[in-house]
Parts: sequence; structure tokens; C-alpha cells
Amino acid sequence: MNLDNLSEPSISLKDVAVQFGQFTAVREVNLDVREGEFVAVVGPTGCGKSTLLNVITGLLPHVLGKVMVYGKPLQGLNPVAGYMLQQDALLPWKTALDNVAIGLVFQGVPQGEARERARRWMQKVGLSGFEARYPHQLSGGQKKRVSMAQMLILAPKIVLMDEPFSALDVHTRHLMQNELLRLWQEDRKTLIFITHDLEEAIALADRVVVISAGPAARPIAEIAINLPRPRIVEEINMTDDYIRLYREIWSILGAEVEKSHATSF
Repeated sequence: MNLDNLSEPSISLKDVAVQFGQFTAVREVNLDVREGEFVAVVGPTGCGKSTLLNVITGLLPHVLGKVMVYGKPLQGLNPVAGYMLQQDALLPWKTALDNVAIGLVFQGVPQGEARERARRWMQKVGLSGFEARYPHQLSGGQKKRVSMAQMLILAPKIVLMDEPFSALDVHTRHLMQNELLRLWQEDRKTLIFITHDLEEAIALADRVVVISAGPAARPIAEIAINLPRPRIVEEINMTDDYIRLYREIWSILGAEVEKSHATSF
């Protein structure tokens, strides 16, 4: 994918810094994400990857720098972003269908219309026939599908995902990665994906951003992932180009992981 031909950034971080008291979590963060681009962010544990997502959503203030969304300074919560966390945000007393529909209901959509749109999204994520089940009756992968539908039904322009598949077993994770690629391919929303899994980052993204070890972490490398699309995760990671990219990125990321471990003892 030729990133030079994409439009102007939909998200732009300029010299952003975040502090918690006297502790500087991230600083000198400069990152542009263009419209329709899939960017994966990797880095050592505790380096501030989730902090950056929280800044982009407007949930967390930054002490320095600028956060721009479609060319305008972000003030308050980001109204065009959808956020999928590592933990499922499903209400246990509501059915899968009503969990998918709940965001529309909160927006004032009549319940009947919201449920009908939710039913279409249940079909879209491969869960037709599971509408009446409650979260405790769903597998881990099925819950993730409901969570994705719950977010995407609101049609966010920007999708933010914080290690959404990390708790799944490897086979279910591959299924969900392929499902995400399929859904993203349909309308190419701007997507920032946080992960500890370098294999996942390369298989999914157009670009991988490496964050340094903390404290005061910052982006230290950006690598374009010029692997052909559409992709099948189980197949792409066997190619020579994939292996070359893995070695290139790990040569940077591995050094930061070692630094992080060294400072934790």
C-alpha cells in the first residue's frame, strides 16, 4: 500500500506529552495517521501505548503538544472515535442483540429500529442465530464479535482497539484477526491497533509504529508493511516478505524490551 497517496491525517499528534504527577509517561510523541490507514502500535509492557489511545479518545488530558482530529484541535471527548478495549464491555443482563443495539438506543434511535440494525450487524459478524443469547452463553470469540459489532454499528470514522484479542487462544485469535480484516476492508476506516504481538501487528497493519521503553516513552520507528491485501493471517506469516519485516522490526523492538526488563529489576 502506497501511504504517500493517502489523504491528509485524520489524527495528528504533535509533540504530545502525558504526565501522572511527576511521572512522565510519554513525551515528544509525533504521529500522523491518515484517513483509511491501519496502524499497529507495539512496544514494551508499560511504555504508554494505551495512554496514547486514551489521549486520542479525549479520556486523558495531555500536558504538552497538540492533538488534532481532521485538522481541528481535540476538545473533550472525541466524537468520531469508537474504542474497543481488551475487556469486553457487554452488559450481562442483556442479550447479544440488545448489547449490540445499546449504543444506538443511547443516541435516541427507537428500540425497534436499533434492534433491526443490530440484527443486521449480528449477521455481518457471523452470529445469526445467537441474538437471544446472553454473554455468559457465548464463547470468548463470540463475545469479541459482539463487542466489534457494538462499536462498529455506531459508524465511527476512527476505530481504536487496545489489545482486543490478547486473551483469546491462538486459533480463535486468528479467526478474529481475519474477521477484523474483512470488516475493515469493507470501508477502510482509520484504525489504530495496540498490541504486544508483533506477528499480529505485521499481519494486520499498513504501518507498524514502535514505542520506546518508558518512562518518557516516544515513537522511535515507523515501518511500512507492504504486504498485499486482502490478507489471510495464517498464510501471510509464512512468506519471505513477512519474515523479513519481522526481523527488521524485532531488531528495534527487542532492544526496547530488553531495556524495559533491565529497568524493572
